[in-house]
Amino acid sequence: MYRSAYNQLVEWKNSSRRKPLVIKGARQVGKTWLMNEFAKNEYKDYIYLSFDKDSYAVKIFEETKDPKIILERLGLVHGKPIIPGKSLIILDEIQECPNALGSLKYFNEDANEYHIITAGSLLGTYLAKPMSYPVGKVNLITIYPMTFDEYLREIHGGMYEYLDSIVSGKDYVSAFHVKMIEFYKQYLIVGGMPECVKSWRADSNPKKITAIQSEIIALYENDFTKHNGRVNSGRLLQLFRSIIPQLAKENNEKFMYAAIAKSARAKDFEDAIEWLVSSGIAYRLLNISKAGYPVKAYEILNYFKLFLLDAGLVKHMAQITNKSILLSDAFPFKGQLVENYVLAQLLPLLNHTPHFYAFAQDREIDFILQHEEEIIPIEVKSSTSKHATSFKSYIEKHNPKIAIRFNTNEYLKNGAITNIPLYLVGKMFELI
Repeated sequence: MYRSAYNQLVEWKNSSRRKPLVIKGARQVGKTWLMNEFAKNEYKDYIYLSFDKDSYAVKIFEETKDPKIILERLGLVHGKPIIPGKSLIILDEIQECPNALGSLKYFNEDANEYHIITAGSLLGTYLAKPMSYPVGKVNLITIYPMTFDEYLREIHGGMYEYLDSIVSGKDYVSAFHVKMIEFYKQYLIVGGMPECVKSWRADSNPKKITAIQSEIIALYENDFTKHNGRVNSGRLLQLFRSIIPQLAKENNEKFMYAAIAKSARAKDFEDAIEWLVSSGIAYRLLNISKAGYPVKAYEILNYFKLFLLDAGLVKHMAQITNKSILLSDAFPFKGQLVENYVLAQLLPLLNHTPHFYAFAQDREIDFILQHEEEIIPIEVKSSTSKHATSFKSYIEKHNPKIAIRFNTNEYLKNGAITNIPLYLVGKMFELI
């Protein structure tokens, strides 16, 4: 299985700024697999430790912070030398051993010639705590679910070769459009969780996909009680289960606490929201007061939307049938599903969360991107429709140099507006 994040690991290995690497990402997005695959291919040898399974590893890091002693003991336990630049040390589920996380500072300062990668299923929630890890002493990357591009590479190598060959609008081939739309619809059902993709590649059994998605949702909900700390587990569950109804609100309005429970208030759920976002399970999009540069200066911190990490999980939790996705041009919640899909494709591409812009009553731009000093409005349509009053109004007022519309029509560049098929979100920058 290929993951584009693999290239980030190679860059990290060869970087002159290399420090111990901390990998963030939600449970089940493939962090452990990626670390082990990278180790097998890029290093002469490696040692893998999981702090939720290897009790001896916890003891080693509890007894000393000296990197030389830690390395010596790990080498003795595993019966092999740890060679700088030739051996990789993988510390998984590192949030279960705070001493190991703290030791990364000393590895950076006193033994940075040794290569170390760390990860954890809920590491993001731990790192969100003040003073929980050595800031400035580690490199950080985030792993997301598999994008449509990665999915296609696994499912149909030939069509992926076409997708990968697109480096400008001149490379777009309309003859492949119908087939690519079919794969895109397939992806909305399967999603980008690696176990789902692996299962679909193996036998294309939709019942197995449903079962895996149910297991992942159950796993997340179980984590709420296991690792919530100061966050009330009941509120986490309420919040998580409210995301689909929140997205389904008319005009996809901002997140409303009252939609969780009549008496719900922001102060009751602020910690729960931070937990879900930090864990990588949910994405938070902030509204802006002005579509200007720099976008961060115009964020409205209490006006936001929550989305889920994967379109396949959204489809499953919303109980949308496969028949609706494959055969219906329009069905309830289709727009929200596709908007969540686009966001999940944009995040690995941008490596940051975009914004949205509600600039008037019933007037909203789905996504606002800042590309260098240019502000780019993005409209998402779930079908071939080009009717978008908000998008038209924004363009007339702001006259942007670049504007993007994602829908199921073919690629077309017309002045400032570029129409991009939904299966080419990952090629957005090449096509504009």
